[in-house]
Amino acid sequence: MPRAGGGFEPWLVGVGSISLAAWLLLAFGGSTSALSALCSSGAGSAIPLSASFDLAVPFGSPASLASRWAMMLAAMMLPVVAAPLRYVRYRSFARRRARAMLLFVVGYFAVWMAAGVVLQAVALAALTVEPLPRVGLGLAIAVVWQVSPAKQWCLNRCHRRPQLAAFDVAADRDAFNFGLTNGASCVGACWALMLLMLLAGDGQFLAMIAMTLLVFAERLETPAPLAWRWRGPGKAWRMLIAQAQAVGAGFRTDPAAKS
Repeated sequence: MPRAGGGFEPWLVGVGSISLAAWLLLAFGGSTSALSALCSSGAGSAIPLSASFDLAVPFGSPASLASRWAMMLAAMMLPVVAAPLRYVRYRSFARRRARAMLLFVVGYFAVWMAAGVVLQAVALAALTVEPLPRVGLGLAIAVVWQVSPAKQWCLNRCHRRPQLAAFDVAADRDAFNFGLTNGASCVGACWALMLLMLLAGDGQFLAMIAMTLLVFAERLETPAPLAWRWRGPGKAWRMLIAQAQAVGAGFRTDPAAKS
């Protein structure tokens, strides 16, 4: 099996292209979800729970809701799975790589699709609350989860790289199970942020962008001890500052740039 290394990796272009296409469809193809459409309509403000479910039906069939959720996942989560996908690729023989990576992705997104049913049901139930308390409650939940040791436990598990069998059914099983466990860890780390995004109403697309950047930045951090503390894009900021300083230093020392 080849070792992971630097250099151009064509498969990453495919992953990035799918994610970009999903972002474009969400940006120019209408509302990101039926929930955001319902919130924006004003129909969901402080109505009975049974009525909120009845009102949600015209905004999309279950298949439509599932397809929109899958599109959101493709946009937000495909960049996050690049690292574990690279691990699966380099732990697989060449003839099995595409199959192993596909099995990982199927397992990963199966967990997120199941989580989407729960999260969207909770967000729909939250329509019984007035808009401002609804968003405030979602924000409070997200902040508490963001600083909790449980969140760190889930993030640590996102970095786990299990042994993968190399041959036959065992290799397929291990790739699929890795997708399941990595997806479950990701759901555990991100569920509160995703719920807050679903409650954002008209601001859902902007919330998606913010959540994606935060989730991606969190994955740059290394595993850490379990503790109550704020978890944010600290390492990402440090990397950006270091890069900006390097560019600035190069500009100051380059005679051609000064002329």
